Amino acid sequence: MYNKNSAYAEEFIDHQEILDSLAYADAHKRDAAVIDAILEKARLRKGLDHREASVLLACELEEKNREIYALAEQIKKDFYGNRIVMFAPLYLSNYCVNGCLYCPYHAKNKHIARKKLTQEEIRAEVIALQDMGHKRLALEAGEDPVHNPLEYILESIRTIYSIHHKNGAIRRVNVNIAALSVDGYRQLKEAGIGTYILFQETYHKESYEKLHPTGPKSNYAYHTEAHDRAMQGGIDDVGLGVLFGLELYRYEFAGLLMHAEHLEAVYGVGPHTISVPRVCPADDIDPDTFDNGISDDIFAKIVACIRVAVPYTGMIVSTREKKEVRERVLRLGISQISGGSRTSVGGYREAEPENTSQFDVSDRRSLDEVVRWLMELNYIPSFCTACYREGRTGDRFMSLCKSGQIQNCCLPNALLTLQEYLEDYAAPETKRIGEEMIERQIAEIANEKVRNITKERLEKTGQGQRDFYF
Repeated sequence: MYNKNSAYAEEFIDHQEILDSLAYADAHKRDAAVIDAILEKARLRKGLDHREASVLLACELEEKNREIYALAEQIKKDFYGNRIVMFAPLYLSNYCVNGCLYCPYHAKNKHIARKKLTQEEIRAEVIALQDMGHKRLALEAGEDPVHNPLEYILESIRTIYSIHHKNGAIRRVNVNIAALSVDGYRQLKEAGIGTYILFQETYHKESYEKLHPTGPKSNYAYHTEAHDRAMQGGIDDVGLGVLFGLELYRYEFAGLLMHAEHLEAVYGVGPHTISVPRVCPADDIDPDTFDNGISDDIFAKIVACIRVAVPYTGMIVSTREKKEVRERVLRLGISQISGGSRTSVGGYREAEPENTSQFDVSDRRSLDEVVRWLMELNYIPSFCTACYREGRTGDRFMSLCKSGQIQNCCLPNALLTLQEYLEDYAAPETKRIGEEMIERQIAEIANEKVRNITKERLEKTGQGQRDFYF
């Protein structure tokens, strides 16, 4: 039976509840009165449950779909303004003991070159990332208790935080590794990580077990309950995600929102981020093998409906998606993107890295090109990590976000970190465009005191001082 307060995966992600929700959505996908009532609730900016949001995703009335998109766009502006947080993935190792059918790291793949970075190689990768201008990383590694034990991950985090090259520093390390015990998460917390990210891949238990035939990840319950253990271990910023294309997208959408509702109900704080990757080409992996692929139009609608249903959460799109798709979904809800990404082990310091990639990158532009592109679209590229460093995480962050008070910090911090990027890393044209943007955006800081302090700090940043934040 469905119970969002349950500790058991098959109760807070209940198969029959998802099927009933999809049936309800089908019954009302052309019901203007029901859709209007759901949209009216959504306009309160308090979110929707999985069944209500499923109706919007299934909606076949074009006029109402336009309202959904417009509302998503407005909610995005209300909660996140025109800021886009920048990050990059850092792949430590592609050794893996799992048998995941959609991932080239699976244990039976003999084509891919296996590689694990030494601490000295990690240092070189981080310096390369700092020289690009990055301040926030997402660590990635396959699951292998021999090659990639938790001790290796912890040592790597310490190495990353210790590196200060020129004006560069990684100020936030998010971690995307396999499910751990409560004690394992406690150790990650003590290491000073930001967000713990774990993708479910698919919430359909039968499909999950077919797609994960061997290895520790084959345990559906242990994997699905990982975020609970992370919370119990003291990590109050967690990230969700599914790999769209493995199962029917409406099933995954409902399951994803049920997971968010579960975390909110049990821990008082929903997911810090939701990622929306799609199956894409990779070594040994052909996306056409999976017959649940989604179009760009459906992808955009998924993003819009997640934004309406979970207005407070950050949403991430990676370089899996091409430039045109990323531009479209930025308006509809995305608040974080990667730039200049490499998905291979050692890919930042090697001009021609070995065949170690997890997936093919569609957006191959440099970080500077992505930063300039965002500003030309009137988005502020933000390298801010202040909330994590000031202890504004978990329920403290969510309460500020839901009330709108976080805006008092976010815009000034975005401008300050953008100024750092312009001074230290930007190409001349990027710097010109950025300086014009900062001049315009200062006037948008409503609080006069904060506005004046921001101006002073921007001037000091231009004189060589670094790392100001509210």
